[in-house]
Amino acid sequence: MGGVKDFDGRLGPLFFMNYKQLVGKFGETLAKNYLIRHGYKIIDANIKLSYQEIDIVAQKAEQTIFVEVKTRISQVYGPAEDALVSCKLQRFKRGVEIYVENHHLNIDNIRGDFITVDIEREKKIAKLKHFKDII
Repeated sequence: MGGVKDFDGRLGPLFFMNYKQLVGKFGETLAKNYLIRHGYKIIDANIKLSYQEIDIVAQKAEQTIFVEVKTRISQVYGPAEDALVSCKLQRFKRGVEIYVENHHLNIDNIRGDFITVDIEREKKIAKLKHFKDII
């Protein structure tokens, strides 16, 4: 049986992801690398909070930044930035509120950002856009 295997020969977690999940994971990795290059420190990722999920939690200076990442490999449904519809934004905001409450963070030192990743497979390039303070 093929697949992505861990060092001990067992099937790893990537084996059980579908294509859409793998694309999303790839986009999140690109977003993390982008943030690190721009002076952010990644402090958490892929946090599940009830029905909400926070893709990345980062820190820069005294501020905690929550980042929603959307990756697209096709323009059929438009660019990735079109994916931040109001219901998704409300779920993101609710996830941030839960995280802030659970971790006793100062609400004055948080920010919600949105990073889009549009991948052009033929050209083998990815275009990232960083939208700051969306909530």
